[in-house]
Amino acid sequence: MRILITNDDGINAPGLEVLTQIATELAGPRGEVWTVAPAFEQSGVGHCISYTHPMMIAKLGERRYAAEGSPADCVLAALYDVLDGQWPDLVLSGVNRGNNAGENVLYSGTIGGAMEAALQGIPAIALSQFMGSATEGLDDPFEAARTHGTDLIRRLLERGHWDQTDYRLFYNVNFPPVPAAAVRGSRVAAQGFRRDTSFSVEPHMSPSGRRFLWIKGGAQHRPTLPGTDVAVNLDGYISVTPMRADLTAHDRLGDLEVALG
Repeated sequence: MRILITNDDGINAPGLEVLTQIATELAGPRGEVWTVAPAFEQSGVGHCISYTHPMMIAKLGERRYAAEGSPADCVLAALYDVLDGQWPDLVLSGVNRGNNAGENVLYSGTIGGAMEAALQGIPAIALSQFMGSATEGLDDPFEAARTHGTDLIRRLLERGHWDQTDYRLFYNVNFPPVPAAAVRGSRVAAQGFRRDTSFSVEPHMSPSGRRFLWIKGGAQHRPTLPGTDVAVNLDGYISVTPMRADLTAHDRLGDLEVALG
């Protein structure tokens, strides 16, 4: 199996090392693992592509590249340049430091990398490690992902749905904020929504007297509705969420057609 890995935390992020281990186990001794990841952190860029300016790409080692672009850029660079037509069987994006569940999905560069792969017709999975008080004291805060990631992906590849539709299915996986031994299993879960919290801005003054705004995240440990991603993560389960890039509100099409006559 040929696997492409990327992330949004950058080429030197510890989560990428975890994903390299997972991908190597999945690919097997006869397989290949290719890395094309952002040269610098790209958290929060979503499905952004560098459409208006070029990006530099550098080879750092055998099958290992860094690109000055977003995760979606990295997938495009891999498919149309680095791999030279030898496309991968699977694209893995992550392992993100922090959850990409709930409304975080809409901002996530980790999701953006997997989404671009799906749009290109390649099976793709985004992986993220929820962080919390139970992971802070661990020697490896990615312990849950490192321990359970390979088996979870194998089961997804063997038993999951991998359709050939225009907006191809991809998967969003979040590992709970607990030690590996405390993981209670996995749950298929819809994307949730954290109520009464959101992204915002926080103003700061620089030493030169200029006013700057920092983007500020909301509270991450507020549960979503029961059975949805954040809720099952906080209950100790790995969440597995099937996704598509199609943003159409299909449940409202009929009503809107009637309303507009």
